Amino acid sequence: MTFQLRREEVLDGDSLKEMLEESPARAAQAILIAAREGVPDAQALLGQILLDGQGIEQDQPLAMRWFEIAARRGHLMARNMLGRCHEHGWGCVADASVAAGHYRVAADAGLDWAMYNYANLLATGRGMVENQRQALSLYRQAAELGHAKSMNLLGRYLEEGRECPADPLAARLWYRRSAECGDFRGQFSYGALLAEEGQVDEAMSWLRRALATGNQNFLRVSGEALNNAPHPRIRAMAREYRQRAADLAQPLG
Repeated sequence: MTFQLRREEVLDGDSLKEMLEESPARAAQAILIAAREGVPDAQALLGQILLDGQGIEQDQPLAMRWFEIAARRGHLMARNMLGRCHEHGWGCVADASVAAGHYRVAADAGLDWAMYNYANLLATGRGMVENQRQALSLYRQAAELGHAKSMNLLGRYLEEGRECPADPLAARLWYRRSAECGDFRGQFSYGALLAEEGQVDEAMSWLRRALATGNQNFLRVSGEALNNAPHPRIRAMAREYRQRAADLAQPLG
């Protein structure tokens, strides 16, 4: 069966999200049609679903090709995703220095995700000389644009006084904003801070939100950290974190 979809339907983000959930194959066909017609948003989306294997057979090299096509037409998220491919070796040999070049182009053009990804390379010295001050500046720019993961990391710099004066009140604010925006690391950071302040019930509420959406590595590391929590009810959550991490490590059968 052939689906005839209007271009505006393909580019309607809410409709497309619903379509991907209800009929991934139909959504993939719609995206493919628009991508071939030269719509940059659709080309970037096609790269993403090829990368994920959502509604279409996974093909990382082909995903990269579509990201490149969209990026050449000025699509910033496609440029950012090219960086991700080069950073992680999705469809190519991993090369952090090449990834950094793509991130920087999109970051300089104002994309918050690219600022975050470029800052991560700067903060860890991957593909370039480590530069914590520049990383902090980029995290701050992205956080001010509403990027939840950058909010959490900005909070960490402010809490620890790294490359800036320590400011616990500002750190608390950014942790809370990150948590409220749905970032599981921000939820953990804010929950841990509340636990230290003795606000145990509210702390546990945020820690449970982080538990529900965190990835395996985060849950494993955070579970170890909870062993040193100041309150026994918080420490007891360490077992839940470790169990959830173990569950995520099991292959789907």
